[in-house]
Amino acid sequence: MTLASLWLPIVLSAVFVFIASAIINMFLRFWHTPDYRKFANEDEIRAAIRAGNPAPGKYSIPWCGPPDAMKDPAMKEKFIQGPVGILMLRASGEVNMGVYLLQWFLFCVLVSLVAALIALVLPARANPHFVFHATALAALLGYAFGLLQNAIWWGFPWKSAFKYILDGIAYAIITGLTFVWLWPAT
Repeated sequence: MTLASLWLPIVLSAVFVFIASAIINMFLRFWHTPDYRKFANEDEIRAAIRAGNPAPGKYSIPWCGPPDAMKDPAMKEKFIQGPVGILMLRASGEVNMGVYLLQWFLFCVLVSLVAALIALVLPARANPHFVFHATALAALLGYAFGLLQNAIWWGFPWKSAFKYILDGIAYAIITGLTFVWLWPAT
């Protein structure tokens, strides 16, 4: 069996996951909308950030530089006083959802491609359980496990991470079922 023989399940599983994510994010607004909060003084915070004219990127507050700076009593006090966080800034301007959606779809194709590469160890006419097991677990790694790292290191709220992990489980199941459905018979 070759990777080319799996092009259809690769593309269709990406399409199905893309559709499932659209349903989750557009029609089940109760699921992820509460994960995002608004500052009570948003306008003042925006003005303060604009005054510093930061470039798009990832910012740490408080910023402490090299690890030795954590020993400085003044730095320790900044962490105690708070706030403590990571702030991501994008370029200013209108949000272009088309770019984000294209990137998301390409990521879905990449996850399905990696699942297919892992499943290449299986023969044609493989047991559907093995096909599902290999492709769904590979997709699960791609769609869900990175969120654990974000929660551990970047302060992504655990409740939000678990909701996105549940989304990832659904996407993995969709991927696995698509590969089972379209697995080559010869």
